[in-house]
Amino acid sequence: MNYEVRKFENNDINEVNQIWNEVVEDGMAFPQIELLNTKTGLQFFNEQTYTGVCIEKETEEIAGLYILHPNNIGRCGHICNASYAVKKSMRGKHLGELLVKDCIQKAKEFNFRILQFNAVVAANISALKLYKKLGFAQLGKIPKGFLTKDGIYEDIIPHYIELN
Repeated sequence: MNYEVRKFENNDINEVNQIWNEVVEDGMAFPQIELLNTKTGLQFFNEQTYTGVCIEKETEEIAGLYILHPNNIGRCGHICNASYAVKKSMRGKHLGELLVKDCIQKAKEFNFRILQFNAVVAANISALKLYKKLGFAQLGKIPKGFLTKDGIYEDIIPHYIELN
C-alpha cells in the first residue's frame, strides 16, 4: 500500500473525527475529553494552522491525521505544536513517521522555528521511539502530568526540535 499526506478537506470530516475520537476515547495521548461531532470537528480542524490527512493512494481511505498550530503567541509565536492520530487498524505501518515528517515540512513553510510537544505521555513508547529517531530532544519529565481515562496520573515528557 502506498500513502501520502494532503490537506484536510471538509468532506473528510467523518473519517477524521472517527480517528481523532478513537485516540480521545483511549484516554492515553490527547488532553481532550470531549468527542468531536460534525460541527465541532469542522470548527476544530479548520481553525488549525494546518490539518494534514494521510490517505492510502489507491483507495483514498484516510489512515491518519495531524494538526499543526502555534504553541504560544507574541514573542513565543515562532514555536508550534502538533498532535497526531493514526487509525487503530493502520498502526504499525510507519504512518506516524510520515505524518511527523510532513508536519515538520509544513511547520517550516509557515515560518515556525521550533516544533514542541508539550505532553508526550511516558507510556506512549511508540511516539517516544519515533521522536528520538527523528532527532527531537527531550525536555525532562513532568511527574504525573497526564490524567488517563482510568484515573491514573502518568508522567509526560515534553519534546522539541529546531526547524532550521
